[in-house]
Amino acid sequence: MSTADVVGQGPAAPVEEAKPGGFAGLYRRGMDNVKSGNLGVLPIVIGLVFIVVFFSFKATNFFTADNFVNIIIQMAGTAMLAYGVVFVLLLGEIDLSISYVAGIGAITVAELQLPGSGHEINGLLAMLVAVAVCAAIGGAQGAIVAFVGVPSFVVTLAGFMIWQGVILKVLEQPGSIIIQDRWINYTASYFFSDTAGWIIAAIITGIYAITVLGSVIGKRRAGVPIGNPGLVIAKLVGIGVAAFGTVAICNHALVPHGLPLAGVIVVFFLVILTFLAKRTTFGRHVYAVGGNAEAARRAGINIPRIRVIVFMISGFMAAAGGIILAANVNSVDLNFGGGTLLLNSIAAAVIGGVSLFGGRGEVRAAFLGALVIATVSNGLNTAGYAPGIIYMVTGAILLFAVTLDTIARRLQVRSGR
Repeated sequence: MSTADVVGQGPAAPVEEAKPGGFAGLYRRGMDNVKSGNLGVLPIVIGLVFIVVFFSFKATNFFTADNFVNIIIQMAGTAMLAYGVVFVLLLGEIDLSISYVAGIGAITVAELQLPGSGHEINGLLAMLVAVAVCAAIGGAQGAIVAFVGVPSFVVTLAGFMIWQGVILKVLEQPGSIIIQDRWINYTASYFFSDTAGWIIAAIITGIYAITVLGSVIGKRRAGVPIGNPGLVIAKLVGIGVAAFGTVAICNHALVPHGLPLAGVIVVFFLVILTFLAKRTTFGRHVYAVGGNAEAARRAGINIPRIRVIVFMISGFMAAAGGIILAANVNSVDLNFGGGTLLLNSIAAAVIGGVSLFGGRGEVRAAFLGALVIATVSNGLNTAGYAPGIIYMVTGAILLFAVTLDTIARRLQVRSGR
């Protein structure tokens, strides 16, 4: 054998086993994913279906259009906070301050819109100022983590107490601030007309179809296999059914009636943050740092900068969620940011499938997790269960999700993925 044979040809490449197409291919691919721990969103979707079916029989008012709209509004604030949690968890970090950072955002808009305060400004501008303030808070906390090296658990736990103290100090005298600006209140109380709802559903479906089509064309030009065309079509149909089905149900609701703006805001940020995480260099760097920080550093990634930006995103989303939560009750009081908001926001991301170990998960996980938590809470309340039952059930779901994540991680290590 000549040198040319060794260099030019090398060892014979193993021939990949041909995989069947159609339903057989989908089934085989699904079984391979289960064995390797790559479960995706399947467990959460199955669990959500089970929850809906269960409460449909247990509570007579649960499976109604009116209650469906209520669930969307109830999940909106938590989902927004959970979006920020996803990025922090992808780094393998934690942010325990988000609930009271959300409170800072809510207080900021409440103070800036307060009539007769001497600093009253338009509600839209007040919301921009609020998210900027909270993004700066997140950036400051992230800088301590990134440049000083203090663990994020300690930094954000301190932030939890500091921002809680700020809220108590600011609201000590008035006790609460009523939000009167219509633009702020619209984030939780505005509902689109029937026609506007259908247009929004068409836009969402069209954008997703264009994105998928662009991805398919890009893969064909690069000579990359597209995969199962049936699965691509199924996803397109699924998004269309979900979008138009949601609008149809909301349009059949009596009080409140129509597609809520809060739901549209949640979907808007879901699309934007998913693009940021999956389609940008920054997003790839976040996954790389979370997967192996040392390898990412050796690859030339500026890890401190990534950490600071991620905590800024967490602060930004906390403010956005806090504004929606405040608008839902038209006020901010001394207890804002307390209760189960922090735990539900973190639980939403974890229940949806974001790994606590870093480097694995998607933004949609927060959406699905928040939907599960809101559905469980709403269903138990509708069925007349005591609040203690809600906490126990939510905790059990969280424990199951983390256990499933741990098992999946072990399976991935064994399969070499």
